[in-house]
Amino acid sequence: MKRTLIIIFLHISLCVNAQSVFGYWYGFANVKTSGSANNYLVELILNQDKGFVKGVLNYYFKNTYRSLQVKGNYNTATRELNLYEIPIPYHASTSDLEVFCIMNLRATLMVAKAGSNLKGAFVSLPQYKYTCADINFNLRLNADISKEDSVLRSIREYKETFQVWKPSFTDTAVAVNIIPRKVINYVIEKEYTERENEIVNEIEVGSDSLKVDFYDNGEVDGDSISIFYNNKLIAFHQMLSTRAVHFDFVLDSTREVNELTMFADNLGSIPPNTALMIIDDGKKRYESRLSSNLQKNATIRIKRKKVKSSSSQ
Repeated sequence: MKRTLIIIFLHISLCVNAQSVFGYWYGFANVKTSGSANNYLVELILNQDKGFVKGVLNYYFKNTYRSLQVKGNYNTATRELNLYEIPIPYHASTSDLEVFCIMNLRATLMVAKAGSNLKGAFVSLPQYKYTCADINFNLRLNADISKEDSVLRSIREYKETFQVWKPSFTDTAVAVNIIPRKVINYVIEKEYTERENEIVNEIEVGSDSLKVDFYDNGEVDGDSISIFYNNKLIAFHQMLSTRAVHFDFVLDSTREVNELTMFADNLGSIPPNTALMIIDDGKKRYESRLSSNLQKNATIRIKRKKVKSSSSQ
């Protein structure tokens, strides 16, 4: 009888813990309209106390990084999370004129053996619903760092941050210039195969020759990365900063799709490992915000635009 009661107690405890939104959550948020498909890189640190929730929301959008406090409520019965009145950049904002939408966050906790997710959207207030499109997201719990001490410390030591930064020519001029060729590091290569490759963006370029730069995205905090090109390691233990880690690439013409993958060597002092990657094909620049941790790699898929052949007269 005593053993049965212990098993029931443990089952109830596991169910309660499984329904908690406490911890570090990471992922991408996307707004999809007829004229835009811009993405936001999102980090959510939450502390749950009974039905109330408070925490810190960090997000990157284009060249903007913002960190702010959030408050709301969480219903353990329905697993619904609500956070209120959050300023989010309007998806069609430009670097010269950035407009903010006041939005509420609505999400549902999804629990599975593979991990926990917060799936939902930033939803505009009624008076702005025709201007500010919903921003859908799927955030994943990072169980490795969702410890009580680290979460409470992050919320307690929070300082509001708002940064606008765009790499200039001088940032790239003093870059570390790396020749993209196969290198060997057995430890990193083994860990790479054990992590999930997440496709975060797919671009079409107009040239076979590309210039690629990696910067730390937001606050420089000691992030170190390794780079894989078509699943081959070409650089390892590269520290990210406001100075670019620079590569000159030539696409493999035998492949329909080339893949460039960022592997996190560490999480820096502010997890996860985040980077701004800029690809230049000589005519156009493509910017992507990448986020990787100790469970997944961030991958960009690159396609060569098909050249339209003109028929001879």
